[in-house]
Amino acid sequence: MKLSFNNIEKRFGDLHVIEHFSREVATGELVALVGPSGCGKSTLLHMAAGLETASAGSILADGKPVKGPHPERMLMFQENALYPWMTLAQNVAMALELQDVEKNDARRQAFAWLEKVKLKGFEDYYPHQVSGGMRQRAALARAFITQPKALLLDEPFGALDALTRMTLQDALRDLIRESRPTVLLVTHDVDEALFLADRILVFSHRPAKVLREFSLAHYEKTHDLSDFAPVRRQILGLLGIHAEHENIALTEGAGI
Repeated sequence: MKLSFNNIEKRFGDLHVIEHFSREVATGELVALVGPSGCGKSTLLHMAAGLETASAGSILADGKPVKGPHPERMLMFQENALYPWMTLAQNVAMALELQDVEKNDARRQAFAWLEKVKLKGFEDYYPHQVSGGMRQRAALARAFITQPKALLLDEPFGALDALTRMTLQDALRDLIRESRPTVLLVTHDVDEALFLADRILVFSHRPAKVLREFSLAHYEKTHDLSDFAPVRRQILGLLGIHAEHENIALTEGAGI
């Protein structure tokens, strides 16, 4: 699915959040949005999901105006949003059942997707019985089980420890390689953006404008990001983080 953003403006009353944003995200491409907390990255994602409307401009999904939520565009938040009274398999299967898939078939597919995210044997556990990383793996399975054409990720691993986050980044990359959705990723983690993205858009403070775009599709991706050091330094510089503070994470939190 190709996503097209055409001269997007967004205001909340007197608050000017996004200014003149125009970009295309090609089918199967992963584009990461990086910028200060509260600059409008999540708002842009919510507009692509159909949960917010632009104050001006248009968003097209495969040439059709986005007018509201649609199963082909799946939004995944930082919070896993699993229902505590359902098992992991029931939570994942529910995504299919909401699309009128027969219950037994939905359960069978849920077990298969939980195995893909290395949760085989935990299908009948409840969310409170497993770790945060395992809950987020189940949330990934639920996001992918409907085979969305576009995946909109809003800080999906932001609440996890560094090691768990890296493990889930690997899992996400494997799922993306298999399913090939178009992906928009909002993250405060520059290294995560470097590892996962084909392109990175660096945003300014509000009203958000693209300060610079970095193409990474030609890089070989591993968690050893030494080849990315010059790009990483440039991105951090654009965000106002100087070399002596490169290991300090960007301010995290729910943005607009």
